[in-house]
Parts: sequence; C-alpha cells; structure tokens
Amino acid sequence: MGSTDRPSAPTEPGARYVTGPGVSVRDWGLLLIRLTFGLLMAGHGSQKLFGIFGGPGLTATGKAFDTLGFHPGKVFAVICGLSEFLGGLGLALGLLTPLAAAALIGVMINAMVTVTGADGLWIQDGGVEYNVGIAVVALAIAAIGPGRLAIDRFFRWGAGGWAEAAVALVLGGIGAAITLSL
Repeated sequence: MGSTDRPSAPTEPGARYVTGPGVSVRDWGLLLIRLTFGLLMAGHGSQKLFGIFGGPGLTATGKAFDTLGFHPGKVFAVICGLSEFLGGLGLALGLLTPLAAAALIGVMINAMVTVTGADGLWIQDGGVEYNVGIAVVALAIAAIGPGRLAIDRFFRWGAGGWAEAAVALVLGGIGAAITLSL
C-alpha cells in the first residue's frame, strides 16, 4: 500500500480520514443527514402539492388549511408545500443551504403553532417532537455548512457559520410570523 492509498490524517475536528480529494467522513455524514431529512421533507411537500406518496394533494390540503384558519387555504397549501418541497431539495443537494433551512424552519414553526403545539412534546400525543427535530437539523446544517459533497461548496456560505445560521433562523422566523399574522 503506497502513501497515496492510506487515509490522510484528520484535517478538522470530527474528520477521521479523508476518503478522496478533500472529502472527509464528516462530509459523508453531512450528506447522509442532508439526503435523509431533505428528501423526506421534499416528499412531504410532494404529498401536499401533487398528491403522491399517499398524500392528499393540493385541493384536500387547501381545505385542511382553511380549517386551520388560513384563508384562502389553497394558497397557503401551495406556500407550505413549496417550502417543504424546495427547502427539502435544497437541503438534500446542499444548494442555497441557509435559505433551504429557513424554508423548513418557517414551516416547522407554523406547524408547531397551529397544529402540534397544544398537544405537548411527544409525537404519540400529537406534539411538537417531529417539528422540533426537523427545525433543529435544518438550523444545524446551516450552522455547520452542508459539507464538501454539496453544491454550496463553491460559495462562501457553503462553509456554514454563525451568519448562515442567523440567516436561516431569522428568515424562517420572519416567514412564520408573516404567515401566522395573515
């Protein structure tokens, strides 16, 4: 085994070995998290928008939004579905990660306030457990950065940081506040 065949020494905290040109175990771990949560959220949005994966589709989702006090319900269903779908895809691809995270955070805040918040913490009681988990993962990815296996690696915000986390949290919070005030 030559020197080029051996894993490199750690170059950053949490990166045990570099598995390719500058790609670490950390990057693969971030990709796994991004793909899992991002694609699940994109699928969840697809259920609302397109009625696939056993989802109700836009008309039924719009009626559900009407019962929650969002009028016109179909418009809010589109906004929610697109936020989940595009935010999920953005997170999965590592594309515009702070904005993708903001979209998911905003939707989760709305879900907590309007649907799950009154039912406590745990999901078996209809609580906020799931929503908190999604929002925290999205915020953490904005803070950490999506890793080198992401489209954002070519941009300054691809490294993550306090500013990126603040953008995700503030924009998500503002979006949720605007939606809840309408």
